[in-house]
Amino acid sequence: MTTFPMPAAFFLTQGVGIHRDRLTAFELALREADIEQQNLVGVSSILAPGCQMIGRETGNTMLNPGEITFCVMARTETDEPGRRIHSSIGLARPTDPKMYGYISEHHGYGKTANESGEYAEDLAATMLASTLGIEFNPDAAWDERKRVYQMSHLIVDSLSMTAASEGDSAGRWTCAVAAAVFLFRNG
Repeated sequence: MTTFPMPAAFFLTQGVGIHRDRLTAFELALREADIEQQNLVGVSSILAPGCQMIGRETGNTMLNPGEITFCVMARTETDEPGRRIHSSIGLARPTDPKMYGYISEHHGYGKTANESGEYAEDLAATMLASTLGIEFNPDAAWDERKRVYQMSHLIVDSLSMTAASEGDSAGRWTCAVAAAVFLFRNG
């Protein structure tokens, strides 16, 4: 049976880019996020057990240009002047380091950075809470559910990273990206 490497660490990053060409706006958003030199491969939403969160600057020093780099990414683009866009990564980690956590991506139109970040955080925490068997009212407000999660002592923390902007007034492409970037041990 083939085994694949488990990420040892990850960092969160975000960026916004504006350009007349859609692809270049995406490139500029990746530059602002400082991950434009990577060959990014999108993966789904599981945070490996024991995977440590590190700072963006530290994480970037561990990457090499052209490296295949796994990430969970949220991406939104528009060329409509004034249209609100948002891309968020939500994260929820369990207290038990042997248990996996969840990463969510949320992207779309019309929400503020705060609304998008809270929604992404809520998604990740709710997925983790349901896995851990924490009972909660799914119709309750996020603040109320967050208190239930914290009181359970099964979820150590939840947080989010968001890139948000409004479409460029001249109608150029505006792109917002947020990502959780995974790092692996050498050897």
